[in-house]
Amino acid sequence: MAFYTFLTANFVAAIFSPIQDCDEVFNYWEPTHYLNHGYGLQTWEYSPEYAIRSWAYTGMHAVVIWIGRVLPFSTKMFEFYFLRVVLAFLCAICETRLYATISKTMNPRVAIFFLMVMIFSPGMYHASPAYLPSSFAMYTTMLGFSAFMDWQGGIRTAQGIFWFALGSLLGWPFAGALVMPFVLEETLLALITGAVWEGVRRLLDGTVRSLLVLVVQMAIDTFFYKKLVCVPLNIVLYNVFSGGGKGPNIYGVEPWHFYVRNLILNFNAWFFLAIGALPLLLSQHFVRQKSISKQTLFRSIVFVTPFYLWLGIFTLQPHKEERFMYPAYPALALNAAISLHILLANFGSTDPRNIASKIPPQLKLLIVSIFVLGTLDFGALRTIGTMTAYSAPLKIYAPLRRQGVANAGDNVCFGKEWYRFPSTYFLPEQVKAKFIKSEFSGLLPGEFSEANVGFGFFPGAWLIPPGMNDENREDLGKHTDITHCKFLVDSYFPGTTPSALEPSYISDIETWETLSCENFLDASRTTILGRLLWVPDWPFIPERYRRRWGRYCLLRQKNRNGKTEQE
Repeated sequence: MAFYTFLTANFVAAIFSPIQDCDEVFNYWEPTHYLNHGYGLQTWEYSPEYAIRSWAYTGMHAVVIWIGRVLPFSTKMFEFYFLRVVLAFLCAICETRLYATISKTMNPRVAIFFLMVMIFSPGMYHASPAYLPSSFAMYTTMLGFSAFMDWQGGIRTAQGIFWFALGSLLGWPFAGALVMPFVLEETLLALITGAVWEGVRRLLDGTVRSLLVLVVQMAIDTFFYKKLVCVPLNIVLYNVFSGGGKGPNIYGVEPWHFYVRNLILNFNAWFFLAIGALPLLLSQHFVRQKSISKQTLFRSIVFVTPFYLWLGIFTLQPHKEERFMYPAYPALALNAAISLHILLANFGSTDPRNIASKIPPQLKLLIVSIFVLGTLDFGALRTIGTMTAYSAPLKIYAPLRRQGVANAGDNVCFGKEWYRFPSTYFLPEQVKAKFIKSEFSGLLPGEFSEANVGFGFFPGAWLIPPGMNDENREDLGKHTDITHCKFLVDSYFPGTTPSALEPSYISDIETWETLSCENFLDASRTTILGRLLWVPDWPFIPERYRRRWGRYCLLRQKNRNGKTEQE
């Protein structure tokens, strides 16, 4: 039942969730499209000069899509959603494994609370189907937690290290920080019990498994880049040791409370419960003097520590993004579940010395119900709000798939909406995405080389592309003249003012005709309530609280006599 519950929630996310981050498109969907179809957009990270993205990671996803392509009804759009559904399925398996481990190792009620946090939190609707290394690391984090927590049948240190290594090497190197509390537990356990050799053997076993993963990854990446490369090392070197005008900070910095605000939005009250897990555990043991062993207390502290460690590490980093929190989402959910379990155990006490025993049972039930249902409702309203407000980029390309509308060699162009492009999987075969000049002055993606004679397999992976740099400096060669654009994606928001570089193409009806338009939330004219939650346009909702909309459209260029090329 838990598996089907997780699976249903994840399938909903896979089908309806908008893409949250343009990095998901340009760094993962586009290279995968290149492997599957021979062309696609290329970022500087995939240039052999820098090599900070792993072809082993994108390659295994390309294999999944290749399997889906054998189905007779397969289309490029189907390939996109097929991979999303597979990722949702894998996430559900990992969630179920951790749920079962929590139920068996800790308490079935803690497991139920963990399930509630995971399926009703907006953050999981973003993370579960996302094609991102941080989501992949989230999957392996759940398997790693399960291995370290479950000691029935023997200590599984090697298995746990392997899962964290898999997520860190194939996914995101920094996810390895989450294993530190468990490795420390293993070390202390070996020292206390005197079984030092057994502890060393388990740690060595896990290390050897990790090195095997690294060897396979390096072999695959070396095949694609045509040079010996260790992508995880390159990622760490760039993000930690670049200095100067390089490194992640050039893409923006945020204040220390960015993740606090973000996690409150994505997990609401569960975030506060997660923060309170360690104080509640210590209070339960030392203040309320509950009869639990020191070993149980120590293990519980180990279980709740990873979330604090992760939040602390990334709060200290100036460059912050929502996806950086994905690997720690299961740890947050576990902490919140433990906190709620402790609070309810004390709130439901019948001990006459406890003030909670004097509260009538009916009132207790009402208080708990209001809290739990209110939290679940808030999460559901935010999830629905996000899906309905920002899903237009996944919908407007349908006309291109109609017979005779788009032909091979046509260009779909993007100006100010370049970062919302949902990938070439939404365009017909050999219809390509191009960029026109806008107010954006950073480095746009280029294109993988399509050389196919005398260059071997996937030459775009090892041929050095022009105009790439790791300093986000603009390359004018990435722009296309608008006269070469048969189609254009543009948006119009009444709350914004057009500029010379970003005119209102939608309003230029002499040059462009509208093929499709969808509503897109106009954040500048919508109140904070409408931006945070789903607010329906029902008659009894006061006008000032309703959401305001802009238009997100696919346009087709007319020829000089005012008619479209098709006409």
